[in-house]
Amino acid sequence: MTGSPAAAPMGTGAEGDSKVTPEIAAEAAVWVARLHGPSRTRQMEQEFRAWQASSPAHREAFERCTDVWQDIPRIGLATAYEALAAERAAAGPAPPVRRQAAWRWITASAVAGAAAVCAVLVLYWHGENAYSTHVGEQRLVVLDDGSRMLLNTDTRLRVDFAAAQRTVEVSRGEAFFEVAKDARRPFVVRVAGSEVVAVGTAFSVRYAPGPHAVDELTVTLVEGHVNVRPAGHPARDALAPPRPVLMEAGDRLQLDRPSPEAAAPVAERVDRPNVERLMAWRRSEAVFDNTPLAEAVAEMNRYNRTTIVLLDGLGSAGLRVSGLYRTDDIAGFVHAVSDLQGLKVREEPGRLVIAKPH
Repeated sequence: MTGSPAAAPMGTGAEGDSKVTPEIAAEAAVWVARLHGPSRTRQMEQEFRAWQASSPAHREAFERCTDVWQDIPRIGLATAYEALAAERAAAGPAPPVRRQAAWRWITASAVAGAAAVCAVLVLYWHGENAYSTHVGEQRLVVLDDGSRMLLNTDTRLRVDFAAAQRTVEVSRGEAFFEVAKDARRPFVVRVAGSEVVAVGTAFSVRYAPGPHAVDELTVTLVEGHVNVRPAGHPARDALAPPRPVLMEAGDRLQLDRPSPEAAAPVAERVDRPNVERLMAWRRSEAVFDNTPLAEAVAEMNRYNRTTIVLLDGLGSAGLRVSGLYRTDDIAGFVHAVSDLQGLKVREEPGRLVIAKPH
């Protein structure tokens, strides 16, 4: 608490940047705690005013952090000072050395309490407008502008609406967006170094972070138009097209990196699949049409904590799966596939094993 946020490297609060990031929220939380602490000085106030004036995001973050500070139960400085005064009155005059030690203790306690509240403030801010689903869960969210988000299994995203832009950041999983029209505020989904820009449309985004940077990003457009482009200055491992891709209804854009090397080029493919089949997950269904068995198993495993395991080389045996299956009925899928292919099923703790008959 002895350092000044104004002296720290900023980077996220440049003039004109109105987006409140977790880093700016953390800086605002530090300022709230320091300004309510026992070491407030005129120089500190001047540094704070300079920090606040440098960006609209700083002002917004400080105001909202102040609101949270006032709402959180805490041991304030006044309470601490009252406790010390009562102790001194009951004990009578104390030697100067003891009084100084007591005041140092109370100051340290107050600063520690402020630090604890700061941590709560940052966690509160980071979790605000964040939405997620567990494995097998779906969740419908209606946003303030009337847009709708349907989150699929094991999805994490965060919403940040500003005056000039509506932003959703997807960290993993799959979501379907029905965007309310607002020509003044584009709707931007940021994911893996890409931006999907829309005004009023319907599309899905699926991001599967893979091991060793072998990630996959899929954008499927159901209605309207979207523009998929690199997000600002993407990192070396970003999963973004080399140039903007304008999609039309029915298009699917797939981006992946075949090589695990972070600097490997991104593979880009645009096709026009059966969109209704791809969107079957919205009805808790999975539709397969001559799909490789390993691929179908991987899709079903997304929705269940009980894992399907293929043995005896079945993952590369050329077996195919067709049909409609409930994503919440993994046992039904396993037994149906095994019966059709003449395979054996063995139940083990936490998994269903499919193997060749012996």
